[in-house]
Amino acid sequence: MPAEKRGLRALIGCAVAIFWPGAFIFGFPGVMAPYWQDIFQVGRGAIGNILFFVLAAVGIFMFFVGRLQEKLGIRRTISLGAVLGGLSVFVLTFATDIFMVYLWAFLTGAASCFVYIPSLTTVQRWYPSRRGLVSGVVNLMFGLSAAIMAPLFGYLLDKIGYSAMTIALGFTALIIGTIAAQFTEAPTEVSVSTGSKSEPAAKPLLDFDHSLTVRESLQTRSFWFLWGVWALQGSAGIAMVTLSTSLGLSRGFPLESAVIILTAFNLANGLSRLLMGYISDRTGRNFTMCLAFFAAGISYFCLTQTGHLLFLSFLAAVIGFAFGTLFAVSAPLVVDCFGIKHFGSIFGLVFTAYGFVAGPLGPSLSGYILDATHGNFSLVFIYLGIFCFVSGILIRLVTPPAPSSTRVEIVS
Repeated sequence: MPAEKRGLRALIGCAVAIFWPGAFIFGFPGVMAPYWQDIFQVGRGAIGNILFFVLAAVGIFMFFVGRLQEKLGIRRTISLGAVLGGLSVFVLTFATDIFMVYLWAFLTGAASCFVYIPSLTTVQRWYPSRRGLVSGVVNLMFGLSAAIMAPLFGYLLDKIGYSAMTIALGFTALIIGTIAAQFTEAPTEVSVSTGSKSEPAAKPLLDFDHSLTVRESLQTRSFWFLWGVWALQGSAGIAMVTLSTSLGLSRGFPLESAVIILTAFNLANGLSRLLMGYISDRTGRNFTMCLAFFAAGISYFCLTQTGHLLFLSFLAAVIGFAFGTLFAVSAPLVVDCFGIKHFGSIFGLVFTAYGFVAGPLGPSLSGYILDATHGNFSLVFIYLGIFCFVSGILIRLVTPPAPSSTRVEIVS
């Protein structure tokens, strides 16, 4: 089979494989939060901890998977993630308390790592001159899946009940994910497809040929600035997964209307991943991300002043747009700065900020603040908005490091 067709098949396989992890992480907790609060008799802080466990698993496993894929191979690694993700849903079928939901969340976060990192690695190797675009395609399905599935989750819960829904979703995710994984082969060489002959390849930002090792990357300021962006902007983005539906309910809207806010967030979260990935190939990664983060900060501040469903949904969409931009553009930015050879491991380390910091600062802290203030969203939105503005500043400082002048000393 020609290399172009094999690359396209791998791109489609990766996009399909990441669909269900995205739906479960970005859509399911938001829709199910009111139901879990009712049946388990817990507050918003406990619900916010669901995403803490998702992100904790991401922080633990993302670097590990980056190493594992080099030994196990792309196809086997993604297959493992599909099996784990599908089987973990059955934990919810038999959940008797919120702690079993936390277990599902942790397993789902781990499963997403086994799909996400290998998918980004293989598509960027197939399309080295369109890294932003193909990363955007994979991230599009990762984020857009929740916008597609969130209304369906609510419908299934109402029509067939909780247990039947979780069993059906578990089998569906297992089967589709495993089949898609079989089409995700990586190229034998790093650079295979560069697009049409008339289109010039994207110029790499590195001014030296070799990729940095993990140790060398950790000794740069750019790595830690990007790590800080993922901690802060990651907090501001992921918090809306649990806040959106609760915000709508607090404004007096019924659940079917409140879910529209979550759907708007996830729709923009998905679409921005393709659009901004494509744009970043042409306008630059840093400028693209900075603009999106500042827009999200302004939107968070505006959320404190409105109660109209349409405006709430629009502002949530802007925040989702920035969240998708973070995912889509960070991956090619890592390659621009540190090279492709150790991308999985380096990007996995960047994700530790998202896993260990974004969860506590975003969904968990915001939930506890809402419990303590009896549902006052203003303080939550203000501090999350500040996170967005700081991230917009930090991302401008993430640049390809010079071999000697921008290294920092790591104190052991």
